[in-house]
Amino acid sequence: MDGWYVDDRCFNCDVARQLAPELIGEADGRSHVLRQPRDEAETRRLHAAVFACPTRSIRHTSQQPDQRLDPFPMELDSGVLFCGHNSQHTAGANAYLLLRPSGTVMMVDTPRWSPALAERYAASGPVTDVLLTHRDHAAHGRRYADHFGARLWIHEGDLDAAPDADRVIRGVEPLEVGPGVTAHPLPGHTPGSVLYLADDRYCFSGDSFYWSRTTGDLEVVDSVTWYSIEELAASLARSAGRLRFEWVLPGHGDRRRLAADEMSRRLISLARRTRLLRPRPIDFTAVRW
Repeated sequence: MDGWYVDDRCFNCDVARQLAPELIGEADGRSHVLRQPRDEAETRRLHAAVFACPTRSIRHTSQQPDQRLDPFPMELDSGVLFCGHNSQHTAGANAYLLLRPSGTVMMVDTPRWSPALAERYAASGPVTDVLLTHRDHAAHGRRYADHFGARLWIHEGDLDAAPDADRVIRGVEPLEVGPGVTAHPLPGHTPGSVLYLADDRYCFSGDSFYWSRTTGDLEVVDSVTWYSIEELAASLARSAGRLRFEWVLPGHGDRRRLAADEMSRRLISLARRTRLLRPRPIDFTAVRW
């Protein structure tokens, strides 16, 4: 079906390209439609991009998106759902639901706020905690936590972005925030950046590192490391050897699953490469998605 396009509100957050890379590409600092979907499976992938896009920029010339094809929250693995409905107020960051063996749920970072979406996410189980990875993703955290009756977590380094947080992570040592779930402070992208590790399987890395489609490897976003690339290098050097996981689940950039030994090897390599980086001016166009 012809008629799909990306309008000029797109600010190049990359989420649509993560979900439908064969249909949506990048040119001149924004997404654009590479081709129209050819079958039902491609139509569903395109609609996932439609409903994740924070600016609702993926449009059709003659019809509205089919609400029945909204897949979110979307299962990525048996223990993790992708929230979709990314928010402009978090720069289009991805948010996740972490399903716990007890039947409860933790939300990692926050999607766009609406009561209807909150009810949809709560259908996965009682949400006990909203875990913020850093200040850039703090928007809507209080709204979701209050709606769920959940605890809101943030690191002291970014506390001014959520001064009414219920739990404050301090220092740089790991902290258990729930059974099988540990916060690892990783200052660098911001002073209070944190990643959350669950069950030696899932790593919610915020904006500290991500999987790059361009390089086929773990990467840091040194061109938009707001605080200090040297601090990020020190954080990775301190933490890389003790982090074990299969899934990297970032705020921005691609998700990826590898064997834990392979992921560990790549993370240690990333720590070594990051030590060689030096500060440079902020440049969103330099991100190697």
